[in-house]
Amino acid sequence: MTLKIVLDPDAGTAPYEQLRTQISELARSGALPVGFRLPTVRGFAEELGLAANTVAKAYRALEADGVIETRGRNGTFVAAAGDAADRHAAAAAQEYADQARRLGLSRDEALSLVRDAVRAAYGTDSAGT
Repeated sequence: MTLKIVLDPDAGTAPYEQLRTQISELARSGALPVGFRLPTVRGFAEELGLAANTVAKAYRALEADGVIETRGRNGTFVAAAGDAADRHAAAAAQEYADQARRLGLSRDEALSLVRDAVRAAYGTDSAGT
């Protein structure tokens, strides 16, 4: 299996973030199966034409998100990304809800702020929601 990553130098997104996003999506969709061994930082950096620090930063972010795991000298592997991503998202949502309530926001105000944040992160869909 070959890992196909396409980086857009003209995108408004940093290369490490493009790399992080693509690997995360591939793992979440199952295109990168659990246990798939990722290239070494140096090897992948060379293949993509990036600095090793850029790939290392993406790998650190993916590991923090639970998408990948490093097994020392054995390498870096895709973890059970779907479950980890869902757990992290649920924890973040709960933390936000708790904080919004402590700040005295109404349910509708809290939901409106979430909608605005999601719209900003994902773009507005065709329905405008």
